[in-house]
Amino acid sequence: MASNVHAPDGQHYYVPHGSPWPIVAAVSLFALMVGAILYLDGVAGAWSLLIGPVLLLIMFGGWFHAVIGENQQGVYNAQVDRSFRMGMMWFIFSEVMFFAAFFGALFYTRIFAVPWLGGAGIRALTNMLLWPHYAAAWPTNGPGHVGGEGFEPMSAFGIAAINTLVLLTSGLTVTIAHHALRAGNRTRLKIFLGITFLLGFTFVALQAHEYYDAYTRMNLRLTTGIYGSTFFMLTGFHGLHVTIGAIMLLVVWLRVMKGHFTPRQHFAFEAVTWYWHFVDVVWLFLFVFVYWL
Repeated sequence: MASNVHAPDGQHYYVPHGSPWPIVAAVSLFALMVGAILYLDGVAGAWSLLIGPVLLLIMFGGWFHAVIGENQQGVYNAQVDRSFRMGMMWFIFSEVMFFAAFFGALFYTRIFAVPWLGGAGIRALTNMLLWPHYAAAWPTNGPGHVGGEGFEPMSAFGIAAINTLVLLTSGLTVTIAHHALRAGNRTRLKIFLGITFLLGFTFVALQAHEYYDAYTRMNLRLTTGIYGSTFFMLTGFHGLHVTIGAIMLLVVWLRVMKGHFTPRQHFAFEAVTWYWHFVDVVWLFLFVFVYWL
């Protein structure tokens, strides 16, 4: 059931009632946290971590299916559209802050912590008393080889460079698809949007190969000191975002194939486009500061 209340502009604002998805979301997050606690405390096995994510996937699928159905029924108006846009803007802002924290950790480590441990500045005693033989250099696995010895740093020229080209190309193809939608060219829209999500999944596959190579040949792991932890945390979370973005692009493409969206009404498409451009920009920072410098 649903009802309409008056928005400030005098229009009717759609308010859903009786939706089960908020409580499903709460139960899913609770199950996720309980599963993580049980696993970390050794009370249960890895299976305890599966219940929460499975429920979350069911929740996302069901909730988005309900929203898409409401949109196709025409119950949304300009006020609801503005709410969706503001929500997406704040979501992307939160993602910016999320990655800013990890980039900040990388910056602090490289500019301050590593030189201090090597004897620079006011932290010279740290080097003299604790790590007199440590030479400050990047990449590093830390004083005393806390992450193990003999690792090979990741090169910017290889899979990383190919993935940069892949993501930049996908940013171009999704922009072409957006212009095609606004121009009413459905054929071009289907082709270039399809190319975009295929490029996204290609990026993920190449990154998976890069990780496999790092673990099996380069002795570079998440536990390889500060370099390994910052590398895998930054690139890993970005890869997760690319995976989510590619799935969203696939869903939007399937909706396009079903005839959804018009040149004037297509916020879901725009929201995914915003997200994909955000993923592109983050990767450029990653390529420069994690792989290259």
